[in-house]
Amino acid sequence: DHPEIQEEIYRKDDRLLTLLKDVYVESRDPPVRVKDGGGEHLPCKQEEKRLTKLGHLGDLDVKKVPKGKISIVEALTLLNNHKLHPQIWTAEKIAVEYSLELKEVNSLLEFFIPFAVQEFPKETKKAI
Repeated sequence: DHPEIQEEIYRKDDRLLTLLKDVYVESRDPPVRVKDGGGEHLPCKQEEKRLTKLGHLGDLDVKKVPKGKISIVEALTLLNNHKLHPQIWTAEKIAVEYSLELKEVNSLLEFFIPFAVQEFPKETKKAI
């Protein structure tokens, strides 16, 4: 609303510009200090491992796994054992045998089913 104020705002002041050019700012970060914990090192949690139960596929798999985990070969073996003999290889027995939690074994048996390869007899191939 006031043109004299607007003019004062946009007016270039040479004296202030020369003073501003003389200003030099130098900034440095303080040196980084590494905290020395002294003897306060926390002990590393060692994972408890167990030897795998491999059978005839031992050369294809790892030899040790952490407790609470299974290897691929063990997973396929226990799924196949449960499929062939569900009365013997119950979820409870698998949990104890492989150091697993029962809840996880139940989920594994429910959601992972090993496939079966079926070969058709030669005389039925023509019918297919």
